[in-house]
Amino acid sequence: MGSLEARLRGAWQGRVSGCMLGKAVEAYSMTQGHEKLTEYLGAVDALPLRDYIPFADEPPPLLLASCCRGRFEASEPDDDVNYSVLALGMLEQHGAALATTDVARTWLMKLPVGMTFTAERAAFKTLLANAHEWFAMGAEPGFDLALCSDNEFNDWIGAQIRADVYGWVAPGNPALAARLARADADLSHRGDGVHGAVVVAAWGAAIPEAGDLGSALDAALAEIPAESGAAAAVELGRKTALAGEGAEAIHREYADLSPVHTNNNLALVVWALLSHPDDFGAAIGDVVAAGWDTDCNGATVGALWALQQKPVPEAWTAPWQGRIKATLAGQGELALDDLVARTVAVTERLAEAR
Repeated sequence: MGSLEARLRGAWQGRVSGCMLGKAVEAYSMTQGHEKLTEYLGAVDALPLRDYIPFADEPPPLLLASCCRGRFEASEPDDDVNYSVLALGMLEQHGAALATTDVARTWLMKLPVGMTFTAERAAFKTLLANAHEWFAMGAEPGFDLALCSDNEFNDWIGAQIRADVYGWVAPGNPALAARLARADADLSHRGDGVHGAVVVAAWGAAIPEAGDLGSALDAALAEIPAESGAAAAVELGRKTALAGEGAEAIHREYADLSPVHTNNNLALVVWALLSHPDDFGAAIGDVVAAGWDTDCNGATVGALWALQQKPVPEAWTAPWQGRIKATLAGQGELALDDLVARTVAVTERLAEAR
């Protein structure tokens, strides 16, 4: 297996494994809070979190049994993975020329509105209410697409979870990754909502050729405004990791934010990755145990960690057996091998086009 294929296989493995770990407690974490999450993990002897989460004999409400240890043979459908598959398809069709208009058309043709949330749902409603009848088939939008991002959730985490693949396919080219991530994010987000997506994509692009995660993160930061809230979140996550501290300082700083805001979750992602550059289980385990948007953060940390070309342990990948479920038009279950081959092909085409 070549180094490119191995790296991209790891990215998919890391993203799916981290997502599955966090998905088990996503709703519980967001509705009950970090203290209750910690209480549950302690009660099932899962702290520190280094394996899939056990399902208690008398579980609390909103714990997702189908993502708990020993209860699945394929990954469960999730919007984090949907968007990665969607991004791959858009890159296959449009390559480096991907534009926000292409993203909007793809949503209308491929993305079930029932699997969108917050900013994406709001953007979808605006599209349906205003777009030309034949826009999805290639006509002009018929209105200013910027209206789609004029919503109350446009600095939340949605764009950040859609950005990973744009970094995977642009190794050594964080500027290209950033441009692709913006083209996607601009449909539904503004400000820090876009900046968080850019950081994730550009960091992923920089990792393969950087000396370490910190240097790659510097390259990603160069793609967003230094005075932005997202940049401050990155620096808080870095500072906390370098101090060898837990996530308490991040929780204090962002106590008033939504659990699905961009900045608080971005800070956790940076903290977990820089705290555990050599331990996959610790990186995804700690970011999930830290709460807020657990599946999104587990997925992002898992993929970025694997881009270092360090193997994702089999204990994390064996339970879902290379079977990845999705809820996109015409796509119910996908094979890891096929996704890897397609991602390699896109990466090679983009490199040839430079």
